[in-house]
Amino acid sequence: MIFDKTDRTLLQLLQEDSKQTNKALSNQLNLSVTAVYERIKKLENTGVIDKYVALVKKEKVEKAFVAFCHIKLVQHTHDYVVKFEREVANLDEVLECYHISGDYDYLLKVHLKDMEAFREFMVKKLTAISHIGSTHSMFMINEVKHTTAISLK
Repeated sequence: MIFDKTDRTLLQLLQEDSKQTNKALSNQLNLSVTAVYERIKKLENTGVIDKYVALVKKEKVEKAFVAFCHIKLVQHTHDYVVKFEREVANLDEVLECYHISGDYDYLLKVHLKDMEAFREFMVKKLTAISHIGSTHSMFMINEVKHTTAISLK
């Protein structure tokens, strides 16, 4: 899909605050409310806009302890990969999971209350998944940058 300057600006504005009214967006874009509505519908219908969500402050819900877990599988067979991905997708603590290249097979981003909750997660949930050969965990000291907005420049 080809985006013009207005589409890019509209997407940027929606990523900053998706609760803006079409009227507010139309004022910023110098378009009619109907034109803004039609552009948004086109972006939704073509799958460019996937969904709208509320971003929750992790500190306010006692999930400020962030860990990054590298996972190495014992084998890379199709069955092991599918089974691991299905099981890790069901772990509420895991916000992101990536199949990666390099020394490890997966990288997980995990949000929990504290170190005790992380230990419980590792012992009772993550390492209970069969076919995990090894894990390596790192903990966030400080969040330097966090955004959900994809740059459209």
